[in-house]
Amino acid sequence: MSPRNVHAPGPATPRDEASPGACFTVREAAAFLNLNEKKLYELANSKDIPAARIGGKWLFPRALLEEWLLEQAHGGALTDRLLITGSDDPLLAATVSALAPSLGAEAFVAYSPTGTLTGLELLARRRANVCALHWGGVEHSEQQHATLLRSFGGHRQWALVRLALREQGVILRRGLHIDGIETLAGFDYRWAMRQAGAGSRHFLESALASRGFSAADCTAVATAHTEREAAGIVARDDADCAPGTRAAAAEFGLDFLPLGWEAFDLALPRDILFRRLFQDLLRAHAGPASQALAQRLGGYDLSPLGQVIGLD
Repeated sequence: MSPRNVHAPGPATPRDEASPGACFTVREAAAFLNLNEKKLYELANSKDIPAARIGGKWLFPRALLEEWLLEQAHGGALTDRLLITGSDDPLLAATVSALAPSLGAEAFVAYSPTGTLTGLELLARRRANVCALHWGGVEHSEQQHATLLRSFGGHRQWALVRLALREQGVILRRGLHIDGIETLAGFDYRWAMRQAGAGSRHFLESALASRGFSAADCTAVATAHTEREAAGIVARDDADCAPGTRAAAAEFGLDFLPLGWEAFDLALPRDILFRRLFQDLLRAHAGPASQALAQRLGGYDLSPLGQVIGLD
């Protein structure tokens, strides 16, 4: 009895372009987006679209490209979540903690500090929605922050919103009375140093340089990756001092050596600027609870809250 409906396998056929694998080629991505390939190359080279150059060829991760396309649609696809990264701040952390429960299961807001430069890289890679940043003294902050943002791909679609002015300096262990940063740098005090790319370290390095010192003159016994981690190390007496804000020192009941004021800003894509979640965040930060906490901690000026800073 001969078998029925048995067929020998045919020759392998090219992959169906309508159902590609994990990554699109240029041709597939152009067809998917209904763009010509020249325009797609422009978007890839300017880092305005998720893409990777491997072995001289552009590849477009399908999942990220689909997400990017949805985000370009009116209102965006991910308007129910707000992921904040970048610099650490006690007041912003308190605002997020208070806002999150009020949203219930309808939306999600989270804050994961990484330091200024790493936060901007995450923003550029579309891994976060908002990056908190500070870079140098307040007198040059608008120029410095705009210059910093221009070094990242996609910055032409970003906005910069001022959240506060903060007093920056050195967090000191309880009872350590120091009259100047020169003493901390010139003698064998133990530092919980911030990582490279952190705004607090940049501020400290500038202050040290103006007095003829450098970070290499400081005895670092630990590396702290957030403002509050640095304060925690000092509070446990594992270090004598750390770069940071007056507010972080006050939150842990520590002493503080002031060095100057800085601007604390939020960088974000312009299409997120007027989303409900981001506006809810700004309203909560301007609310009476945040205002009262800012006054208790000290070292904040919230008068410029919500000001949009030009990048040109």
